[in-house]
Amino acid sequence: MAGAEDIGRAVIAGAADAVVASDREGRIILWNPGATRIFGFAESEALGQSLDIIVPEPYRARHWAGYDETIKTGESRYGAGDILAVPGLHKDGTRISIEFTITLVTGADRKVEAMAAIIRDVTKKFEDMKALKMQIAELKKS
Repeated sequence: MAGAEDIGRAVIAGAADAVVASDREGRIILWNPGATRIFGFAESEALGQSLDIIVPEPYRARHWAGYDETIKTGESRYGAGDILAVPGLHKDGTRISIEFTITLVTGADRKVEAMAAIIRDVTKKFEDMKALKMQIAELKKS
């Protein structure tokens, strides 16, 4: 019978969503096939790289401020049911809309050793909602 580790590996490998983990410095240490599908980078291209490869440049300062605070405090509201919706960056340079939650990985000393995120591409949903809002605004003008 499969154990919890086997099940965990299978879930990560088979997930349609991206599962990305990074170390304390923000270097990618886990990259599943879902991440390749969403962001366009092969696992071999992503591992060891900074999370900057998937964070658009205008958002990096804010990203790193939050990342560093989470590492320091060991707290993130995006793991307790709150979902963070932000722009992401595809390998080809296009922006995508993503939503994600974070899981903190702590050591025996309870310090954050890594962070894992489950990331969903919501670009189509975001674009559909934007178009719908524009249609509603046009109807209100009529």
